[in-house]
Amino acid sequence: MSEFVPNISYPTEQKVYADRVKSKLAENGVFFPKATVVTYGCQQNVSDSQRLKGMLRLMGYDIVEDLEKSDFIIFNTCAVRGHAEDRVFGNVGATKKLKKQNPNLMVAVCGCMAQQQAVADKFKESYPYVDIVFGTQVFHRLPEFIYKRLTGGKRVFELELKNEKIVEGVPVDREDRFKGYIPIMYGCDNFCTYCIVPYVRGRERSRSAEVIVAEAKQMVADGYKEIMLLGQNVNSYGKGNDDGINFAKLLRMVNNIEGDFRIRFMTSHPKDCTIELLDAMRDCEKVENHLHLPFQSGNSRVLKAMNRRYTRDDYLSLIKVARERMPDIAFTSDIIVGFPGETYEEFKETLSLVKEVKFASLFTFIYSPREGTPGEKMPDPVSRAEKGKWFDELLKTQDRIQKDYNNGFVGKTVRVLFEEEAPKQDYIIGKSDGTVSVYVKANKDLIGKFADVKVVSNDGVLYGTIV
Repeated sequence: MSEFVPNISYPTEQKVYADRVKSKLAENGVFFPKATVVTYGCQQNVSDSQRLKGMLRLMGYDIVEDLEKSDFIIFNTCAVRGHAEDRVFGNVGATKKLKKQNPNLMVAVCGCMAQQQAVADKFKESYPYVDIVFGTQVFHRLPEFIYKRLTGGKRVFELELKNEKIVEGVPVDREDRFKGYIPIMYGCDNFCTYCIVPYVRGRERSRSAEVIVAEAKQMVADGYKEIMLLGQNVNSYGKGNDDGINFAKLLRMVNNIEGDFRIRFMTSHPKDCTIELLDAMRDCEKVENHLHLPFQSGNSRVLKAMNRRYTRDDYLSLIKVARERMPDIAFTSDIIVGFPGETYEEFKETLSLVKEVKFASLFTFIYSPREGTPGEKMPDPVSRAEKGKWFDELLKTQDRIQKDYNNGFVGKTVRVLFEEEAPKQDYIIGKSDGTVSVYVKANKDLIGKFADVKVVSNDGVLYGTIV
């Protein structure tokens, strides 16, 4: 565990509430309280959960994974995909039995899904055993919410979305000892027609560069080898701040921190990916040689319907400029198959773009309508079964490209960060700065360390030996 509290202190009133929670739990006979945080969705949610855990530890809770041993369970939810919401309702429903077994148990739901008024109303009306529901911009008030409920207050439902200044100083409980997240901004101003995020995360708000760099320095001092900078659209970082520091400048600032570590970031919007940013990536030796640049569709008409604000040609020009600066750069991307109104001929333009760019890997999805978005109201004549056929065609195309891409590493030497034990006995997995994973027969003591590895074969996965 690495705990970071920047110079800007966590609000005093929340510290007071945290102390009161400790006292009240002891008064209720709960001397060693345990809490479980269940996380759904993206890296941003994982990062938010680490802050939830930091606050829970501040209140005296021990973090566990066993729901049946918990005195407090919180579900940090995602609203991007429909099946994730279904899982949340099912798993929250299972806590009804646990509350009967443990009268002291409290249940909370937070995050993007909870921010939606219709969802919060459903929890209020149909899940009376849920004690606390709160949205994305008030998570720093968790001690206050718990204390009010512990002291006999009404069930808490707090969905305030004011887009105010980010509250700093929230304690962080990082589970990983060598890889960690730093959120640099919250919210989104893009309003893609398929996406619920701007409605549940609010408008873009950036943290100060000073605080971000201080957090990164502390992580490096604690031995972290990989720092992931997070935002719904990191390329628009700095909007609204007074210091004039944009994302390219921030990258250079973090890169200048002394130490042996690498920098990743997620995620980038093509319309805001500038030449200045690409130059910074080229110049900064600690920034990984990888750009995740979601294009979503290879057809310009569909992109316009998605409100993506770039064309197919714009995207391909950006890829060309990036490769001119970084010839070996690895590209990854997101694709939505079957957006409302998309035809098979338009989908084939997505296939042709995939073949032209040759992505290292792809995150692919069949379109899922989100309530409250413009896409939900668009005519969608193509059946789910037909979209599934397109999806399978895309996967087969990318499988062939990815195999060829990985074959290109055989015989080469790459610098990897060893991350975990492999399924194959006596092997560990290292990942290059271009997203390639390599299996190496080596002692697991190397996990969390860098090494140069020569790739010797591709047998479905890459195998290598330490140089």
